[in-house]
Amino acid sequence: MAARERLIVALDYPERTPALALVDSLGHDVLWYKVGLELYLAEGGRIVEELRGKGKHVFLDLKLHDIPNTVAGAVRSVARLGPDLLTIHAMGGPAMVQAAVSAAAETSPGLKIIAVTVLTSMNQQQLRATGSYLPPERRVRRLATMAMLANAHGIVCSPQEVAAMREIVFPKITVVPGIRPADAAADDQSRTATARQATIDGASMLVVGRPITRASDPLQAARALLLEMDTAFRS
Repeated sequence: MAARERLIVALDYPERTPALALVDSLGHDVLWYKVGLELYLAEGGRIVEELRGKGKHVFLDLKLHDIPNTVAGAVRSVARLGPDLLTIHAMGGPAMVQAAVSAAAETSPGLKIIAVTVLTSMNQQQLRATGSYLPPERRVRRLATMAMLANAHGIVCSPQEVAAMREIVFPKITVVPGIRPADAAADDQSRTATARQATIDGASMLVVGRPITRASDPLQAARALLLEMDTAFRS
């Protein structure tokens, strides 16, 4: 896959106007966009439809987590909007993952269900506060294995675990957020890496937000990341 098919730009905005302005400014260089909870709750399904109308692919990052029947109903509701990828929380368990996958297949066969393992903001201390004493990599491995057995189409994990996920997830999708340039601040992410390293380690798709959206020249920043990914992938 070309780098343009592997980069997802996160539209982490409170409303549609700046989000769509960024999409227009990036033009044909970026094909994929992430719509997260903040933007989706502000604008509803129309933001997905508008992105689709611009010919873009949509990663709908809602991290659904509820009882299986409720999640299945939510998947059916959003599947009609036409997203390409939809996230659920692997912590919901195998029955919930299976319910989400079945609902997607019934409503929109092209929709892929991606299971979130451990959030990139979580470190060992944060995990212990939730009652999990496994190190992040072992926690991710356990949840990823469960999600694959429950027929999820892929997982989300941090770049620090992606190399270890190859044997579990390949050839399915590994979506990796927490991407930062070598000289950039980590912000609220705990487990980060560069686009080059994550690509070399086997990430299918990279989610990048602030390094592009807060750059003085977002298009230049996106092109620099695409070049970094393409060079790493070819090497």
